[in-house]
Amino acid sequence: MSAGGAASRDVAGSALVTLQLALIAALGAWGVPAFARGDAPAAAWALVAIGVLLGLWALSANRPGNFNIRPTPRVGGHLVQEGPYHWIRHPMYSAVLLAAAACCWAATTVWTLAAWAALAAVLALKATLEERRMAAAHPQYQAYCARTRRFVPGLL
Repeated sequence: MSAGGAASRDVAGSALVTLQLALIAALGAWGVPAFARGDAPAAAWALVAIGVLLGLWALSANRPGNFNIRPTPRVGGHLVQEGPYHWIRHPMYSAVLLAAAACCWAATTVWTLAAWAALAAVLALKATLEERRMAAAHPQYQAYCARTRRFVPGLL
């Protein structure tokens, strides 16, 4: 089976990506208006800034063509262990959760909290699936997992 064929038949990965994007869109729809009006608390602005900076740092550490939104390693992909990946296995997911938390803080509704919790669960499932596949594709991945955390250095 070709890599493209395998990716197109990755129903679980595609479903997780779809849920992830839908939840991000919902959180943005609820939270962004507060930022646009200038009503968002300073701490929410700080969370957005940290999330954006972490996301940009993760993208800069990744090689062009190595990044994949689906939880599937690219054929011939490189295991990145530099930049934020030195401490965190999924810094892009962490960046998304930080920015989404900022939207929750800005909008402060039960719906944003529920959407953030759902997004965290989706990203945890996606990370689990991705880690299984990374371990199969990269023999050194288990050692990498032993010295890094999934989302938060030193904690989680």
